[in-house]
Order: sequence, then C-alpha cells, then structure tokens
Amino acid sequence: MSASGGGKAILAAFLANMGIALAKFVAWALSGSASMLAEAIHSVADSGNQLLLMLGGRKAKRVADREHPFGYGRERYVYAFVVSIILFSVGGVFAIYEGIDKLTHPHALDPVWWWLPLVVLVVAIGLESFSLRTAVRESNLVREKGQSWVSFVRRAKAPELPVVLLEDIGALTGLTFALLGVGLTVITGNPLFDALGTLMIGTLLVVIAIILGVETKSLLVGEGANQADHDRIVEAIVYGPEVEKLIHLKTLYLGPDELLVAAKIALPADKTVREAADDIDDIEKRIREAVPVARAIYIEPDIYRPSLDPEPSTDVFVLKSSD
Repeated sequence: MSASGGGKAILAAFLANMGIALAKFVAWALSGSASMLAEAIHSVADSGNQLLLMLGGRKAKRVADREHPFGYGRERYVYAFVVSIILFSVGGVFAIYEGIDKLTHPHALDPVWWWLPLVVLVVAIGLESFSLRTAVRESNLVREKGQSWVSFVRRAKAPELPVVLLEDIGALTGLTFALLGVGLTVITGNPLFDALGTLMIGTLLVVIAIILGVETKSLLVGEGANQADHDRIVEAIVYGPEVEKLIHLKTLYLGPDELLVAAKIALPADKTVREAADDIDDIEKRIREAVPVARAIYIEPDIYRPSLDPEPSTDVFVLKSSD
C-alpha cells in the first residue's frame, strides 16, 4: 500500500481496537453495562474495518489485465464503501437497539464490578488517542499546506486515511459518551444514563456512516482532478510552443494513485506526423512532472475549427495568446 494509503495508521488502529474490544467485552460481562457492550461492538466493527481496508489495498495492487485494462485501483474505494456503510451501520443500529432495550428493561450495574468499565474506558481513551495521533501524522504527510481537515476528508482520493481519521474521532467521542453514561450511573445509581450513553454511541456511528458513505460514493462514481491539479495540467499543456489551443480536457481518478488525463489539442496544420508525435511526447512529460499521479495520458491532436469545436460549458477551452 502506498504512503497515501496510510498503512501505519490502519495497523495502529487495528491493534488498538483488537485489544480494546477484548477489554470491553470482559468489562461488559462482569458489570452488565450496556454502554460497554455497545463500545465493544463498536471496537469489533472498527477492527473489521481495518481488515477490509488492508484487503482492499492488497487487491488494488493487482496488475491490469484485459478485463480491467486500467487496473484495480478502485478496489480501495469499494472496500472503503463497504466499511463506511455496512460495518458502521451495523454497529450503530445494534447500539441503538441495545440502548432502547436498556431503556425499556433497565438494570443496575453489578455492585462488585462497577469500577471496571471506568478503568477500561480510561485506558481505551489513551489507546485511541495514540491511534488518532498516528492517523493525524500520516495524514499530514499527504495533506496540502493550509488545507483544513474537513476539506482533507472530503477531497482526499485515498479513502483509507479519512476512514481511519473519522473512525478514531468517532471512537474517542463514543468513549466519552460511554464514560459519561457509566459515570453518571455509578454516581446516581440510575441505569437510565447508561442506556442514554448507548443510544448516543449508536447515533454517532450512524452519522459517521452517512458521512463516509456520501464521500466514498463520490469516489466510486468517479471524480476528476482537484482544481489545483487541473490548473497544473492545463498550464503544462499550453506552456510549450507546440499547442495552439487546448480544446477539451477531461480527468478521472482510476484509483487513489492514478489519474487519467484525456485532452484534445489544436496543432498547426503544417505539422508532420513525426513532429506531432514528438510534441505530444513533450506535453506528456510536462504533465507527469506537474502532476505525478497523472499516469494514463491520452492526447488527441487536431486542427481547431470553430464551427466544429464550439466552446463547451464543462470542458477546458484555452486559446494561447500570441507573442
């Protein structure tokens, strides 16, 4: 998996969640806390998420073949979508169900083991904080300078880091809800707070599922280059002396690390085939230098004819100014 895939962040989150899930199940079994059961299921779901992300990264490395001539890069989007919808939603719906059940059939915490959930939650907050710190550090390696975190989650083409970031933030928030619910139940002796904490955890998971589902769906449908990379590609094409006009330009991410660039350019009418081929080679070289992820580049040479090539509303249309 590439650096942008956040392999270290995924591994750190997986190891943290496995240990935390086991501790939470023990605390639930001994204390009877509904919040602990919801948090245990949450951690199991998160562990499954990391396994799916790692599997998607492995499958995406397969080489292109006749059936998939552009490779398998979008496997990472598919597995991220499965993570964002199924696992998060299953965890969220289960937690909501458990919370409602505890509201309608309340029971107090075990008087002997009431302290165990509090200890487990405090330790879990420490471990999840370490996992979040790793995810933030990995994200900063690929996050553009000055880019907000909201923009990073929405615009990142590699789905793993946004998923892990939201997972860790959701986990810390859920742990806070659980600590609040269990703590108030211990202080007041009222199991209502434990049930409410469980409901808040479930609602949180469903919200995260919706956010990730929407963002990953956009990647699955197909996103083009961001505005900065789009402008770099346009500049790379029209920078040299070869092109009279950039007529059309379309881009599409074939995977997180591979961008397709298709352009139609106007060359002088007196160019020979050899000269046009050399010009296209130079243009492709400039594009790859400007945007390294632009790996699949297709450039169609043409002669500009205004009657046949009207200015489109959604494509690039650039006329080079004369010297």
